[in-house]
Amino acid sequence: MSEQIQTRKMPGSTVGSTANRGGDRMPFQKYRRFEPISLPDRQWPDRMLSRAPRWCSVDLRDGNQALIDPMNVEEKLRLWDLLLEIGFAEIEVGFPAASQPDFDFIRRIIDEDRIPDGVSVQVLCQARPELIARTVEALQGAPSVIFHLYNSTSELQRRVVFDMDRQGIVDLAVAGTRLVREGLASLDADITFEYSPESFTGTELDFAVEICTAVADEWGASPARPMIINLPSTVEMATPNIYADQIEWFCRNFPRRDSAVISLHTHNDRGTGVAATELALMAGADRVEGTLFGNGERTGNCDIVTVAMNLFSQGVDPELDFRQMPHIKRTVEEINKLPVHERHPYAGDLVFTAFSGSHQDAIRKGMAKVDRNHWEVPYLPIDPEDVGSSYKETVRVNSQSGKGGVGFILEEIYGVSLPREMLVEFSGAVQRLTEELDREIKNEEILQALLDEYVADGGPYRLLDFDLLTGRQSDQRCVARVEVSEQQMTIDGEGSGPIEAFVNGMVETLNEPLNIIDYHEHAMTTGKDAKAICIVAIDEGEAGRCYGIGLSRNTITASFSAIISALNRRWKG
Repeated sequence: MSEQIQTRKMPGSTVGSTANRGGDRMPFQKYRRFEPISLPDRQWPDRMLSRAPRWCSVDLRDGNQALIDPMNVEEKLRLWDLLLEIGFAEIEVGFPAASQPDFDFIRRIIDEDRIPDGVSVQVLCQARPELIARTVEALQGAPSVIFHLYNSTSELQRRVVFDMDRQGIVDLAVAGTRLVREGLASLDADITFEYSPESFTGTELDFAVEICTAVADEWGASPARPMIINLPSTVEMATPNIYADQIEWFCRNFPRRDSAVISLHTHNDRGTGVAATELALMAGADRVEGTLFGNGERTGNCDIVTVAMNLFSQGVDPELDFRQMPHIKRTVEEINKLPVHERHPYAGDLVFTAFSGSHQDAIRKGMAKVDRNHWEVPYLPIDPEDVGSSYKETVRVNSQSGKGGVGFILEEIYGVSLPREMLVEFSGAVQRLTEELDREIKNEEILQALLDEYVADGGPYRLLDFDLLTGRQSDQRCVARVEVSEQQMTIDGEGSGPIEAFVNGMVETLNEPLNIIDYHEHAMTTGKDAKAICIVAIDEGEAGRCYGIGLSRNTITASFSAIISALNRRWKG
């Protein structure tokens, strides 16, 4: 009986539309599922990462070969210096036998003594005598070298590319290892050998163990002189837990485990390269190869920035320094000529930014209570300042935002804290403005909107000048000239302070009911040009309250202007 595919028309769908020519389903039948690994007693799910792995940057080789415009020597030198600043102790510098720029770059860092103590340069090479000889020539004078040999071992490549059986592939790897060992005999350096069964994720696990054991035996790996066994997810073929199972199975069954550093090199074909790396470390791996921000072939390599910062966010020292993340990102973008995505974890321009009103409100409240020695702020897994960003940039306002975002920007950028009722009222004005502009509203536009809304000096009332004198019965007397509906009037009042004196003078002279029920004063800037902003609310009875703002280098002038603004706004209704 032939297999039938049942179809069901969903609401709003168009079966047989141009989007589904050739059938009403994508041709999923042509792909085979990756079967799980038989490992019923797997241990990795219960483990936690408590220390950083050995890191190896492959930006200069694997990352470089994936660029539209590969780096020149000067660009490689610039990236080399950046990798050293970050703290990498193992850096894959190129394929000197196959690339003249790689050869020239390696000679530059050796001849100019640019390799610090404790840093190993890693090179990739195929097992051919002339290529090994050229690589040795490039490495003369290098203090510490990792020689990286690889050959593909997957069932697919054995069958389709090489037309060889298992034994043929093992013989190829062993012969290549022998050539490398003999070819490196003349190199005066501390040498570590690395072998990659390329396309490990598509290789039968028993065969991966067989070929790596044969290579380790040929090289002479020992606990005192371990080699690196790099188990790459050359093409990401399954979910991250499958890769972790493969790594744990290999570590358990590899007979030379005490003579090898198990290394990871994941790609991101399924979008889970970081997760696969983290789970594989839990499964027993010791080392990670990857690139800054995940640049690499196809969908990219493991993103070392994200893996390291994930450790950092869990209280683990990543042993790499990303405190100057904006500088690192900018440098990598300039060299790679590729942008880092705005939503990239920890480094993207928008990664610490909230537009949602509820998120903004939570961030604002969290920042008000945060203990910098124990970071806990809603929606911010790390302190932005730890990676060279500012918490003042965490909130931006668009049509999706609310009072929390507006309040946060005014407080953190301009030092202005609005009373809650005023903030709710003003947020409505900002909402209308973002809808009119149909875009994000800038910080300075929010401040200007606040002043436009609450600095009302164009109504019937206008303050011309004032004098503060010694009062007859109280501490303070205020004599001021005020314009009322284009008529100048002099008011004279006394009170316990200048504001009360001014208000009393207004009430007595103008017969104008005036009761101040809220007052706030903030310094907006510092130095000799510092300005004060004053916010007052006057009682409107059942209508509530009416706010006004005054702005001046003189705090008394700002206070009186705020009262005049509130009166004008009340008059405008």
